[in-house]
Amino acid sequence: MGVLEPLVLRLVDRARRKSAWLFHFNAGACNGCDIELVACLTPRYDVEQLGIRLEGSPRHADILCVTGPVTRTTREALATIHAQIPDPKVVVAIGSCPASGNVFAGSPMIDGPLDRIVPVDLYIPGCPPRPGAVVQGIAEAIELLVARKEAV
Repeated sequence: MGVLEPLVLRLVDRARRKSAWLFHFNAGACNGCDIELVACLTPRYDVEQLGIRLEGSPRHADILCVTGPVTRTTREALATIHAQIPDPKVVVAIGSCPASGNVFAGSPMIDGPLDRIVPVDLYIPGCPPRPGAVVQGIAEAIELLVARKEAV
């Protein structure tokens, strides 16, 4: 790219400043929280018009959204995915399960809560949380992400 490279990089940085890309990881959820997260992409909430989109690769994501209690079989994958997301990043726990294990707490198959495996920046409570609460939580995560990017 040559001379244009710094200009293009600044343009991309400005365009992505408040347009977070999310990577969703189901750590053993009942899919209730997953359904509410996907509902945020439907025309009623339409978060994509705000630049928020689900990304298929953690290497391109800014925010890790985790649903469900962390099971023994998903623990290692979760740690790997967390490491693959470039810094600065934000981890959001969606629903009661990643925060406490909810109804699965005490099960020998559960290794959670989530903050024992990866650092959690934001909790969105509920079982499942309503899409409006998810959108509000993601907006707070974006503000946190912007602050971290400016600090770098």
